[in-house]
Amino acid sequence: MGNVAAIDIGTNTIRMLVATREKDRFRPVSRVRRITSMGKSLSDRGVIGDAEFQDSIEALRTFRAEMDRLEVRRYRACGTAALRQAANSDLFLTAAGSAGIRVEVISADEEARLAWTGMMQGAGSTKGVVLMDIGGGSTEFTVGPEPGQSVSLPIGVVVAWSAFNPSDPPEPWQIATMKHYFAERIETGTASLPTRGIRRMVGTAGSFTTLAALDQRMKTYRPERIDGYVMTPESVRRWTDKLCVLTESQRLALPGMEKGREKYMIPGMLQAVAAIERFGIRELVISDSGLLEGIIDDLT
Repeated sequence: MGNVAAIDIGTNTIRMLVATREKDRFRPVSRVRRITSMGKSLSDRGVIGDAEFQDSIEALRTFRAEMDRLEVRRYRACGTAALRQAANSDLFLTAAGSAGIRVEVISADEEARLAWTGMMQGAGSTKGVVLMDIGGGSTEFTVGPEPGQSVSLPIGVVVAWSAFNPSDPPEPWQIATMKHYFAERIETGTASLPTRGIRRMVGTAGSFTTLAALDQRMKTYRPERIDGYVMTPESVRRWTDKLCVLTESQRLALPGMEKGREKYMIPGMLQAVAAIERFGIRELVISDSGLLEGIIDDLT
C-alpha cells in the first residue's frame, strides 16, 4: 500500500511519523520532530506568536519535502490544543495549506482516542490502566477508547509554565504552589473517571519519554529503549525533586535531556506525581507510542 504519514501539530512540538504496513502491523520508515513552542504566547495573547508561527510553518514545509522524498501516498495532519484555542488558528491552517499540508484540528475526544489506539499497540493488557498524555497545551487522561472514557485538562506544560512563570531555578514556594494547583486540577478534572482497580499508568509524550531517557542516561535517543520502560512512583518523585532544584542550564546538561524541554520538565513531572497520587499508581510504563501511531493505525 506504500508509505503513509501522521503529523502531530502540538503546542510545544511538531512531529511526523512515516510508516508502511507489513502484514498485521506497520513498520516505521522515518521520524521527524521539531520543538517550535507554538503555544508560548497563548496564555498572554491568545494567539500563536509570529516567530513560533513562522517556525512551525517552516517545519511543516520540511515535513512536506520529506513526504515527497519518501513518496507518501496518504497522510493525516492533526492539530491539537494550541490550534483548538488560538485566535489565529484559521490563518495558520491557511499558511499550512500553502506549505503543502492540510491540517485538521481534532477534538480532545478524538485526540484521546487516537492516543489510546497508538498506546495499545505495545502496552499489552489495558486492564487497570490509565493513559496520561502530557501535552504542551492540554493533558489527557484516558481509561478506554469510547466517548466519556477520557478527560482533557488545559494544564499542558507550555500553558502552565507561562501561567506560573517561575524563577530559574524555581523557588520552593513556587514549586509548592504548582504542586497544589496540579493536585487540585487533576483530582477535580478526573472525577468522572474510575480510580478503583487502576494501578498502572501509561505515560506518553515528551515529558515521559524524556524522563525515561534521563533515567537511563541516554545520550542518543533510542525509541526501542524508551517504549515499555518501567519506573516506580518513588523513582518519578526522586527525579522530580532533583529537576526542581536545578537551573535550566543544569537540567539541559543531564544525559537524556532534549534541548527545548529543560524548563517544561518541571510542570510535566509535577503533573505526573499528582496523577500518581490521585490514582494510587504502583507502576508507570513509558510509551513512545501514542497519537502518531494511532493516526497511522487509522490510515492503514
